[in-house]
Amino acid sequence: MNPVFLNIGGFTIAWYGVLITLGIVAGVWVGTRMARARGLNVDLFNDMILWMIVWGLVGARLVFVATSWNQFANIPFPRVLLDIVNLRAGGISIHGGLIGGILTIIYFARRYRFDFFRYADLAVPGVAFGVIGGRIGNIMNGTDTVGRVTNWPIGFRWPDSARAFHEGMCVPNPNPDLDLTKYCQTIGGQVVMTAPVHFTQLYGVIIGIILSVAAYYWLRSRRSGWAFWQFWLWYSILRAGWEETFRLNPLFPTAYLSQGLDKAGIGLFTETHLISIPLIIVSIYMLLRIRNRPDDRSATTGEFLTRDGASAKVPASA
Repeated sequence: MNPVFLNIGGFTIAWYGVLITLGIVAGVWVGTRMARARGLNVDLFNDMILWMIVWGLVGARLVFVATSWNQFANIPFPRVLLDIVNLRAGGISIHGGLIGGILTIIYFARRYRFDFFRYADLAVPGVAFGVIGGRIGNIMNGTDTVGRVTNWPIGFRWPDSARAFHEGMCVPNPNPDLDLTKYCQTIGGQVVMTAPVHFTQLYGVIIGIILSVAAYYWLRSRRSGWAFWQFWLWYSILRAGWEETFRLNPLFPTAYLSQGLDKAGIGLFTETHLISIPLIIVSIYMLLRIRNRPDDRSATTGEFLTRDGASAKVPASA
């Protein structure tokens, strides 16, 4: 497991970036085909996707920096500014990326006067594919989104060859709940973290696969917004209820902690747990509203309908 995909003359390209990019490309391809099938403006959709990627990266980095400020607090100015914008050093937040993307769609919807949800639905496959690519990239990086130590049979002992993982986990952490150095030994001249942990990166990959398959069915709905809110609901439930519960993240506050060689490897509550609660409530509320709304698309053409039943498209000049 090596985080570097390609190294040319000292310039490196990371697996993480490559895999997320592949996920986005696949999502754009699916979204473009669906936009054309639904009679929407394909050129507008592609322009919007480009800016969603740009502002999604900005949002992802800003939220990561805000929630991990301890990593930047002691860096002198102006070097800290360079570290903040250095995406190649790692560190992004998927919630920040989603916020950046959503704000981009809102801007386009206001500027070109179209229904936000008709286009937001089409972005769902790309986000789900991005989750898969990102979590596989986390596996290659080794130190990202690591799980808690556990004695459950599902516990995963990282191979000694995964040097990025072992070297990262064997660095002292000032937070005793996150410090794994007591499980580190020198074997064959190399430092090794010997304790089994939850393979939370793989949990994330499986969640992305589940969301990708589910998106296929959600997008069959004739009500705009159905796929968008279903994604937020089930991503929040699966991320908080499954992946996040076993991840080695700080607790705010510590309601329950069980980790170690004789423990389950569970921690409650992290920031993601707390953020997911209002997201789940809002998603359920919006889905109930959408379910009671008339169909938005023609049963014969698949195109969206206006209030008087006529087919509606965003003008090609938009």
